[in-house]
Amino acid sequence: MSDLSEVHARLEGAVGCLTLNRPEALHALTTAMCRTMIDALVSWRSNPAVEFVLIDHSGERGFCAGGDIRMLAASGARDGFEAREFFFTEYRLNHLLFEYPKPVMAIMDGVTMGGGVGLALPARYRVATERTSFAMPETGIGLFPDVGGGWHLPRLPGKSGLWLALTGARIKAADCELLGLATDYILTSQLEDLKTRILADPAAVETHLTLLEADPGRPPLGAHRDEMDHLFSGDSVEAIFAALEADGGDWAGAQLAVLKTKSPQTLKVAFRQLALGAEASTFAENMEMEYRIGARVVGLYDFIEGVRAVIIDKDNAPRWNPNQLAGVTEAMLDEIFAPLPSAQTWRPIPLD
Repeated sequence: MSDLSEVHARLEGAVGCLTLNRPEALHALTTAMCRTMIDALVSWRSNPAVEFVLIDHSGERGFCAGGDIRMLAASGARDGFEAREFFFTEYRLNHLLFEYPKPVMAIMDGVTMGGGVGLALPARYRVATERTSFAMPETGIGLFPDVGGGWHLPRLPGKSGLWLALTGARIKAADCELLGLATDYILTSQLEDLKTRILADPAAVETHLTLLEADPGRPPLGAHRDEMDHLFSGDSVEAIFAALEADGGDWAGAQLAVLKTKSPQTLKVAFRQLALGAEASTFAENMEMEYRIGARVVGLYDFIEGVRAVIIDKDNAPRWNPNQLAGVTEAMLDEIFAPLPSAQTWRPIPLD
């Protein structure tokens, strides 16, 4: 194990440990990091000595901020090969975790966004802390809530998943527990104790969590769940905008203001993605759909412009095109969601 490795993959007793180690980039995932985790997980899957898998991060700045967005945009501006390779590999990792036969715990300490969500949500145990900041902020950069968002988000209570997908809202631990995104809440000061206990006796994980469980407080979203389910129940993004405008309340007005800053194209992509994901019969079916979207969206103007505005120039003033919902036609969406040639279609790692 080297401190220079961007993922520390090792066995500690009966526990397979994956520690994200790219702190200068908030542990944003690269293709190589995904491959390292895949190799370890595949090896541990058939190893009878491995009883449990623990995913955490080094340092204190956050669990995982997502993927290597700069690389994706640069690749999309060229031939898109590196971006497609990244999505293909990352989505295989997401699927491998989703189908993993051994219990997995993800420590969602600090920033848990995008690719970090893709690592955490398939885990049986999802531990939040007082530093957890959870979000799928992709509509703000012209991307879409991928890494399984099409599967996970529409299966959250009511319309909360759609609200998260469209607004990119950041929520804390109490709201993560309210929506079922986190299974447990542990104070950061107790994490090392939790890890020590798990390494010593992974079979007693439920007992360890119960002993160290803390109270995250009242979830702020609890006061708005009825509004959310009502206002985000429309059959189109336009219908949601209309409902928010007609409501006139403070919460509705705040959501509308946020939505107006997002890419109109990506709002409609996310809306269709979650509708199709809700109907998917398997996680693999959803990931194949998301790969089709990702393979195309990275080369579109809105993604490259969104990355310029938010990540490169940081002027936070993207010039979306189309800049209105009406300009995003069903034909445009059909092109983004269309099947890929058989040789280019995403497929999971065989789970034999």
